[in-house]
Amino acid sequence: MEEIESNLKNYLASKNLEDQEISLTLAPENTGADFSTNLAMRLAKVLHQSPLEIANNIKDELASKDYQIEVAPPGFLNFKMSEAYWQTALKNLEKSDFKLNLYHNQTLLTEFSDPNPFKVLHVGHLYTSVVGDAISRLLENAGGDVKRLNFGGDVGLHVAKNLYILRENPEAVAALKNASPTEKAELLGECYVKGTRAYEDDEIAHEKITALNKLIYEICENGPEKTYEDDETAELARLYWWGREASYEYFAEFYQNLGLKFDKYYPESSVASLGKEKVLENTPGTYEESDGAIIFKGEKYGLHTRVFINKEGIPTYEAKDVGLIFKKEEDYHFDKSIVITGDEQKEYMRVVMKSIEQYAPSLIEKSTHLTHGMVKLPGAVKMSSRKGNFIRAVDILQMVRDALKSEYHSEDNKIALGAVKYAFLKSKLGGDIELDIKETINMTGNSGPYLQYSAVRARKILEQNVKNSSKNSINHFEKTLIKKLTNYEPVLTEATKDLAPHKLATYLYDTAQEFSRFYENCPVAGSENEDMRRKIVKNYLKVITHGLNLLGIEVPERM
Repeated sequence: MEEIESNLKNYLASKNLEDQEISLTLAPENTGADFSTNLAMRLAKVLHQSPLEIANNIKDELASKDYQIEVAPPGFLNFKMSEAYWQTALKNLEKSDFKLNLYHNQTLLTEFSDPNPFKVLHVGHLYTSVVGDAISRLLENAGGDVKRLNFGGDVGLHVAKNLYILRENPEAVAALKNASPTEKAELLGECYVKGTRAYEDDEIAHEKITALNKLIYEICENGPEKTYEDDETAELARLYWWGREASYEYFAEFYQNLGLKFDKYYPESSVASLGKEKVLENTPGTYEESDGAIIFKGEKYGLHTRVFINKEGIPTYEAKDVGLIFKKEEDYHFDKSIVITGDEQKEYMRVVMKSIEQYAPSLIEKSTHLTHGMVKLPGAVKMSSRKGNFIRAVDILQMVRDALKSEYHSEDNKIALGAVKYAFLKSKLGGDIELDIKETINMTGNSGPYLQYSAVRARKILEQNVKNSSKNSINHFEKTLIKKLTNYEPVLTEATKDLAPHKLATYLYDTAQEFSRFYENCPVAGSENEDMRRKIVKNYLKVITHGLNLLGIEVPERM
């Protein structure tokens, strides 16, 4: 494949067409060829010739002992590789570590998950955690120095709503002193739901929560060591720092179970002052005053208006996001920053980023915002943490574990995590996902367990006795699998450049299916072509294991 690309580049150079892109793909099965390109059709307008004429000219100039060329209407160039080529391709696969060099010596930030202390992790946090980790792994494999970041709201109305209820239940807090992080988090989640209802339905509670919100900002700015003479403020501060610490313990336990570790947590309180400072520095100008608040009018950019500092002088989420991007630059001097959130944040982030672009365009040029849809169960209604009818992250994991135990008598956590992660990653980022638990654990369908089983099967083949026999020829099933394996690095490159783990997931599934056909038609142990087939299986195991690892999926010892 590399030789074909090199020869095509030389042809283009001879025509002073070095700027033309070469797209070499696997040829359709019905052509009898191995690789194909539509280059001649794309050159037709440039050279003012028919695609067939150009294709035949290229065929005449590209001679090689490693392939034969056929021209097919309306101008495809199809390449059929020699048997020696596939022998060499296997050797090259054995040598490759599949490392890419796309982001060598670059600092890349990935910000994802972003749970708020005082609230419970829901299925959306699980989804973005899995996607963010996979994208981070792809970037690391491409040479990037990746820093995984987590940004959460440790101040704000949600905290005030929570503490309004929490301080009414000191007995419950005391009882949970030695409880697990999950039990503490569940208490905080219940308090948030009750606090939200009180804020929306009770005018007096609304006023008290609004006042608490301002006081919590002061408590946070003063730090945990500050002492207070006023007993009520002292108790509120104690509850605040207790709840925040309990939340972070809960997050750490959850991420550890996922096999994920963040390099840095940015609490909103750590960037609120910087965000407020940047907004005020650019007011008037980018931002403007309106009824005592500071706003950004996005309508002139086809967006909408948002408040960055409210009437009480408190920075909103918008200002905190302003502070965050400047803090990231200060801490890392990054080359690229990728932020992954739910789709509901898309328009919000467009406004925030457009405002920053007015006075710090270089930061926005280096920033990318990716969004994902909602995760739904079949027949489930729209979920809301405010109403308390959301699906917790731990619920999804437990559903999958229970289904695996019921269907396959398996309690292997690697299989459960592989099932969940692949179920999320096989879908293109952006749309909603309907998570069918039965489909997620299906050992014969497009699932994580199917891919894990395929890898385990390959490993078992390699554990069989070797008889060292080979006729050194390649049949259709062998060649087709080798062809798929040689396409791994191009797919990996595309998935990495596009920040699209689903492209890698699709490739792994297609390749696993090809391996299944190979397995059914090409017995390995004791066959007259055993040496060659063992090499193919070894390289398949290498590719499938490497690809699954980039998706954050481990291969169990047995299934």
